[in-house]
Amino acid sequence: MPQHVDVLIVGAGLSGIGAAWHLSRYSPDRSFVILEGREAIGGTWDLFRYPGLRSDSDMYTLGYSFEPWTDCKAIADGPSILRYVNEVADKYDIRRHIRFKHHVVSADFDSSTGRWTVEARRTDTDESVTLTANWVHMCSGYYNYAEAYLPDFPGQEQFAGRFFHAQFWPDDLDFQGKKAVVIGSGATAVTIVPEMAKGGAAHVTMLQRSPTYMVSRPAVDKVANGLRKMLGDKASYSVVRWRNVLLQQAFFQLARRRPDTMKRMLRKGLLKELPPDYEIDRHFNPAYNPWDQRLCLVPDADLFAGIRDGTVEVVTDTIETFTETGVKLTSGRELEADIVVAATGLKLQLLSDVAFSIDGVRQQLNKKMTYKGMMFGDVPNLSYSFGYTNASWTLKADLIATYLTRLLNHLRDRDVQIACPKQQPDVAEIPFLDFTSGYVQRALSILPKQGDRAPWKLHQNYALDRLSLKLGKVEDGVMQFARADARAVPPRSLTKEVA
Repeated sequence: MPQHVDVLIVGAGLSGIGAAWHLSRYSPDRSFVILEGREAIGGTWDLFRYPGLRSDSDMYTLGYSFEPWTDCKAIADGPSILRYVNEVADKYDIRRHIRFKHHVVSADFDSSTGRWTVEARRTDTDESVTLTANWVHMCSGYYNYAEAYLPDFPGQEQFAGRFFHAQFWPDDLDFQGKKAVVIGSGATAVTIVPEMAKGGAAHVTMLQRSPTYMVSRPAVDKVANGLRKMLGDKASYSVVRWRNVLLQQAFFQLARRRPDTMKRMLRKGLLKELPPDYEIDRHFNPAYNPWDQRLCLVPDADLFAGIRDGTVEVVTDTIETFTETGVKLTSGRELEADIVVAATGLKLQLLSDVAFSIDGVRQQLNKKMTYKGMMFGDVPNLSYSFGYTNASWTLKADLIATYLTRLLNHLRDRDVQIACPKQQPDVAEIPFLDFTSGYVQRALSILPKQGDRAPWKLHQNYALDRLSLKLGKVEDGVMQFARADARAVPPRSLTKEVA
């Protein structure tokens, strides 16, 4: 007989650990388990190993609302973030709820019992494991851990050096004294390039097809550190968190409403960091408006420092072909390289490509409309965590976990088992994300839709989402509640195993 749990969380990264804390705190009567396909906590922060791995959001907003970030650096490196997530898991006794090496493959909802039957594959033994759950909460992120986006570059088989995607950084790579070309202009490239230069590479070239907007910011927030000494960890964390949320939203709204003003502000910052005769318009003046794609953060202006001292070069061009000794560009120039790193983007997937079905009928979630950015129209007892594209991921993940506990408690109080947002046919569909970034545009066909009005619209606004998810009514006329027709015989519970 399958083992049963009230809530099954998929993924033990930032979102999954946060959701577990919320369940323990606000729905302590619910048993839960976390299934994690890998063998460690941390998700992204455990997977990526490239040099300089860091957040591109400050840790006062990327950190959990309930656990203050106390390190001196606001823009933290990957190992520090991974340590923080592990410390939270241990401090709040969450690790014992995690089953590692369990990759979820499928889930079928039985309308008569109001339960999911979830099939997982043990990645260490390849055996199949079956569990049942009243609710499934997906915290698996939004990109494929096993594959990355890698264009088929002409002639790449000719290259005699090392060539790989940044997502799969080799442990044995020695770039001391080597010439490196990093293909890309997003956050990954902007992180790797200065780190390789500072780490002993002879020269590092960032080869970009088109420019990206970039903004520099100190890694250490002196005001936040000063407030922590005055107010203590908890009070200062709350103050700085709200300050950063409001500043970020003001920055985003200015970019959307007055893009030319924002362009001038960003250009002014570049003029302060780059040499006087630098070709800013060629290398740092994108064709799109600010925040049509995510801005790249340059902590402590390290990329610009590398450009100034000559260890880093930015080249804006396209690849004609790889050669034995490097990369030949469309302009005719050849970039010599011992190492070529493809920082060409992520491959997105929806809810870890789990096959979801209802009463045996496969559901096409990409055809569904998202409800409050966390559920799907006409799909019961299934939620997911998806953070902001214009702010820290955890801000939205925290709010989603809060709403989930409110919803579960409401089900208990009404003695019903099923909650399902009813799709409204008069709501117009619009794309799930309005970013023009390549990784988003390539994935639009696999992502769900959003609506043109609440509760189907994605606000990308923390204040509005806080009103909706933390303070708004659970019974809003769209969310429908029902009792299961049949009461299943209680299977062997996981409560004792995970409690």
